Amino acid sequence: MIADFYAVDVETANQGRHSICQIGIAAFRDGKMVDGWETLVNPREYFHWMNISIHGIRPEAVIHAPGWAEVFDVVSDRLEGAAVASHTAFDRGAMLGACEQAGLAPLAYGKWIDTCWMARAAWPHLPNHKLPTLARHFGIVYKSHDALEDARVAGEVLALALTERGVSLAELLATPKQSITGFPKPVRTRVARPRRAKAAI
Repeated sequence: MIADFYAVDVETANQGRHSICQIGIAAFRDGKMVDGWETLVNPREYFHWMNISIHGIRPEAVIHAPGWAEVFDVVSDRLEGAAVASHTAFDRGAMLGACEQAGLAPLAYGKWIDTCWMARAAWPHLPNHKLPTLARHFGIVYKSHDALEDARVAGEVLALALTERGVSLAELLATPKQSITGFPKPVRTRVARPRRAKAAI
Protein backbone atom coordinates (compact mmCIF):
# COMPACT_ATOMS: atom_id res chain seq x y z
CA MET A 1 0.00 0.00 0.00
CA ILE A 2 1.49 3.32 -1.10
CA ALA A 3 0.39 6.06 1.29
CA ASP A 4 1.27 9.71 1.86
CA PHE A 5 1.42 9.06 5.60
CA TYR A 6 0.28 6.58 8.23
CA ALA A 7 -1.56 7.41 11.43
CA VAL A 8 -1.04 5.09 14.39
CA ASP A 9 -2.65 4.62 17.79
CA VAL A 10 -2.13 2.15 20.62
CA GLU A 11 -3.96 1.16 23.78
CA THR A 12 -2.07 -0.10 26.82
CA ALA A 13 -2.85 -2.58 29.57
CA ASN A 14 -1.45 -0.48 32.41
CA GLN A 15 0.59 2.64 33.12
CA GLY A 16 3.67 1.06 31.56
CA ARG A 17 3.89 2.49 28.05
CA HIS A 18 5.40 -0.76 26.77
CA SER A 19 2.21 -2.70 27.71
CA ILE A 20 0.53 -2.37 24.30
CA CYS A 21 -2.67 -4.43 24.12
CA GLN A 22 -4.01 -3.04 20.82
CA ILE A 23 -2.58 -1.20 17.83
CA GLY A 24 -4.25 0.37 14.82
CA ILE A 25 -2.63 1.83 11.70
CA ALA A 26 -4.54 3.94 9.15
CA ALA A 27 -3.03 4.67 5.72
CA PHE A 28 -3.84 8.06 4.19
CA ARG A 29 -3.57 9.29 0.63
CA ASP A 30 -4.74 12.70 -0.59
CA GLY A 31 -6.14 13.42 2.87
CA LYS A 32 -8.36 10.32 2.95
CA MET A 33 -8.01 6.99 4.75
CA VAL A 34 -7.41 4.31 2.12
CA ASP A 35 -6.50 1.31 4.26
CA GLY A 36 -6.56 0.22 7.88
CA TRP A 37 -5.06 -2.53 10.00
CA GLU A 38 -5.69 -3.35 13.65
CA THR A 39 -4.90 -6.16 16.05
CA LEU A 40 -5.09 -7.00 19.72
CA VAL A 41 -1.69 -7.60 21.30
CA ASN A 42 -0.87 -9.78 24.30
CA PRO A 43 1.35 -7.55 26.46
CA ARG A 44 2.05 -10.40 28.88
CA GLU A 45 1.42 -7.81 31.60
CA TYR A 46 -1.29 -7.18 34.16
CA PHE A 47 -4.29 -5.06 33.19
CA HIS A 48 -5.01 -2.06 35.41
CA TRP A 49 -8.68 -1.38 36.11
CA MET A 50 -8.31 2.23 34.99
CA ASN A 51 -7.02 1.24 31.56
CA ILE A 52 -9.80 -1.31 31.18
CA SER A 53 -12.36 1.37 32.02
CA ILE A 54 -10.95 3.54 29.21
CA HIS A 55 -10.68 1.07 26.32
CA GLY A 56 -12.73 -1.91 27.52
CA ILE A 57 -10.07 -4.49 26.63
CA ARG A 58 -9.82 -7.21 29.27
CA PRO A 59 -7.05 -9.79 29.88
CA GLU A 60 -9.17 -12.64 28.53
CA ALA A 61 -9.52 -10.83 25.19
CA VAL A 62 -5.77 -11.03 24.48
CA ILE A 63 -4.98 -14.53 25.75
CA HIS A 64 -4.60 -15.88 22.21
CA ALA A 65 -3.43 -12.61 20.65
CA PRO A 66 0.13 -12.27 19.30
CA GLY A 67 2.78 -10.57 21.40
CA TRP A 68 4.58 -7.40 20.29
CA ALA A 69 7.51 -9.40 18.88
CA GLU A 70 5.05 -11.29 16.68
CA VAL A 71 3.36 -8.20 15.25
CA PHE A 72 6.56 -6.18 14.93
CA ASP A 73 7.27 -7.24 11.35
CA VAL A 74 3.76 -6.28 10.21
CA VAL A 75 4.04 -2.89 11.91
CA SER A 76 7.55 -2.34 10.55
CA ASP A 77 6.48 -3.21 6.98
CA ARG A 78 3.93 -0.41 7.11
CA LEU A 79 5.87 2.27 8.96
CA GLU A 80 9.47 1.77 7.87
CA GLY A 81 10.69 4.94 6.18
CA ALA A 82 7.20 6.44 6.20
CA ALA A 83 5.79 9.65 7.60
CA VAL A 84 3.91 8.61 10.75
CA ALA A 85 1.35 10.64 12.67
CA SER A 86 -0.13 10.12 16.12
CA HIS A 87 -2.12 12.21 18.57
CA THR A 88 0.52 13.13 21.19
CA ALA A 89 3.87 11.43 21.72
CA PHE A 90 2.29 8.66 23.83
CA ASP A 91 1.99 6.20 20.94
CA ARG A 92 5.54 6.81 19.81
CA GLY A 93 6.84 6.24 23.34
CA ALA A 94 4.71 3.11 23.74
CA MET A 95 6.07 1.49 20.58
CA LEU A 96 9.63 2.38 21.55
CA GLY A 97 9.03 0.89 25.00
CA ALA A 98 7.49 -2.26 23.54
CA CYS A 99 10.48 -2.72 21.24
CA GLU A 100 12.92 -2.28 24.13
CA GLN A 101 10.94 -4.73 26.27
CA ALA A 102 11.00 -7.32 23.47
CA GLY A 103 14.69 -6.78 22.69
CA LEU A 104 13.94 -5.37 19.24
CA ALA A 105 15.46 -2.44 17.39
CA PRO A 106 13.30 0.72 17.33
CA LEU A 107 10.96 1.14 14.38
CA ALA A 108 12.74 2.88 11.52
CA TYR A 109 9.98 5.26 10.47
CA GLY A 110 10.65 8.47 8.58
CA LYS A 111 9.33 11.61 10.27
CA TRP A 112 6.92 11.68 13.20
CA ILE A 113 4.04 14.17 13.22
CA ASP A 114 2.30 15.05 16.48
CA THR A 115 -1.30 15.78 15.43
CA CYS A 116 -2.21 17.22 18.84
CA TRP A 117 0.37 19.98 18.46
CA MET A 118 -0.70 20.51 14.86
CA ALA A 119 -4.29 20.97 16.04
CA ARG A 120 -3.19 23.44 18.72
CA ALA A 121 -1.41 25.50 16.06
CA ALA A 122 -4.34 25.35 13.62
CA TRP A 123 -7.19 25.99 16.08
CA PRO A 124 -5.80 27.70 19.21
CA HIS A 125 -9.30 28.91 20.19
CA LEU A 126 -10.66 25.44 20.99
CA PRO A 127 -11.10 24.59 24.72
CA ASN A 128 -8.77 21.59 24.38
CA HIS A 129 -7.32 19.47 21.60
CA LYS A 130 -8.22 15.95 22.65
CA LEU A 131 -9.42 13.68 19.86
CA PRO A 132 -13.06 13.50 21.10
CA THR A 133 -13.20 17.31 21.29
CA LEU A 134 -11.80 17.69 17.79
CA ALA A 135 -14.12 14.99 16.44
CA ARG A 136 -17.17 16.76 17.89
CA HIS A 137 -15.99 20.11 16.56
CA PHE A 138 -15.66 18.75 13.01
CA GLY A 139 -18.63 16.39 13.13
CA ILE A 140 -16.50 13.25 12.85
CA VAL A 141 -18.34 10.17 14.13
CA TYR A 142 -16.12 7.55 15.70
CA LYS A 143 -15.63 5.19 18.64
CA SER A 144 -12.98 6.63 20.94
CA HIS A 145 -10.24 4.47 22.46
CA ASP A 146 -10.43 1.93 19.68
CA ALA A 147 -6.93 1.93 18.19
CA LEU A 148 -7.89 1.99 14.51
CA GLU A 149 -10.65 4.53 15.06
CA ASP A 150 -8.33 6.83 17.00
CA ALA A 151 -5.69 6.45 14.29
CA ARG A 152 -8.26 7.36 11.62
CA VAL A 153 -9.37 10.50 13.44
CA ALA A 154 -5.77 11.55 14.10
CA GLY A 155 -5.10 11.28 10.37
CA GLU A 156 -8.22 13.24 9.50
CA VAL A 157 -7.25 15.95 12.00
CA LEU A 158 -3.83 16.25 10.34
CA ALA A 159 -5.44 16.58 6.90
CA LEU A 160 -7.84 19.25 8.19
CA ALA A 161 -5.03 21.15 9.92
CA LEU A 162 -2.96 21.23 6.74
CA THR A 163 -5.94 22.60 4.82
CA GLU A 164 -6.65 25.14 7.56
CA ARG A 165 -3.12 26.51 7.41
CA GLY A 166 -2.72 26.19 3.64
CA VAL A 167 0.34 23.94 3.96
CA SER A 168 0.96 20.85 1.86
CA LEU A 169 2.16 17.58 3.36
CA ALA A 170 5.35 17.91 1.30
CA GLU A 171 6.01 21.34 2.81
CA LEU A 172 5.40 19.98 6.29
CA LEU A 173 7.75 17.03 5.76
CA ALA A 174 10.44 19.38 4.46
CA THR A 175 10.81 20.54 8.06
CA PRO A 176 14.36 19.56 9.08
CA LYS A 177 13.29 18.17 12.46
CA GLN A 178 12.68 14.44 12.89
CA SER A 179 9.64 15.08 15.10
CA ILE A 180 7.21 17.64 13.73
CA THR A 181 5.16 19.51 16.34
CA GLY A 182 4.16 22.59 14.36
CA PHE A 183 3.88 24.22 10.98
CA PRO A 184 6.89 25.54 9.10
CA LYS A 185 7.40 29.25 9.49
CA PRO A 186 6.71 31.24 6.33
CA VAL A 187 9.80 32.46 4.54
CA ARG A 188 10.04 36.22 4.83
CA THR A 189 11.17 38.00 1.71
CA ARG A 190 13.20 41.09 2.40
CA VAL A 191 12.11 44.10 0.45
CA ALA A 192 14.94 46.42 -0.49
CA ARG A 193 14.30 49.92 0.73
CA PRO A 194 14.96 52.70 -1.77
CA ARG A 195 18.05 54.67 -0.92
CA ARG A 196 17.69 58.33 -0.23
CA ALA A 197 19.49 60.58 -2.64
CA LYS A 198 22.28 62.53 -1.03
CA ALA A 199 21.61 66.25 -0.79
CA ALA A 200 23.82 68.35 -3.03
CA ILE A 201 26.34 70.47 -1.11
